[in-house]
Amino acid sequence: MKGSTLPFDGTPEQEKELRQKLAELKTKPGALMPAMQFAQGLYGYLPYEVQCIIAEELNVTLSEVYGVATFYSQFSLYPKGKYQIGICLGTACYVNGSQAVYEKLQQLLGIHSGECTADRLFGLDATRCVGCCGMAPVMTVNNDVYGKIKPDEVEGILAKYRERD
Repeated sequence: MKGSTLPFDGTPEQEKELRQKLAELKTKPGALMPAMQFAQGLYGYLPYEVQCIIAEELNVTLSEVYGVATFYSQFSLYPKGKYQIGICLGTACYVNGSQAVYEKLQQLLGIHSGECTADRLFGLDATRCVGCCGMAPVMTVNNDVYGKIKPDEVEGILAKYRERD
């Protein structure tokens, strides 16, 4: 089962809250999706440990929980960074060099799409069109948009967010 390589940092209070919610849901038909949505809202993602609790409490297999988690794009097996970076790999951005920007981000952060840095400061997502084709290639950091971005500008942009912390 593929998931985050970061250590799970859930609290006993979160687990108690999750188990209470699962107890409420388990008698209802179709409880798995609402249970997983609740758990992701509580933890921010669905780590292996949380998937195990859901499977146990709802009396379903772990593979069923994992199958749903990996089928629907709303679920994540990885924690998200405080600063979530999106690099557009849509056609306009790709032909204007976004792949090189993406490779630079992977090199500097040491992560791939869908992952989060060990300090949980940055998350990285390879995305498709963000609607700024005239500014291609485009990178976003949370709600900030960077257009006509070049690989040699990435380090300076990341430094700006590191300084905030």
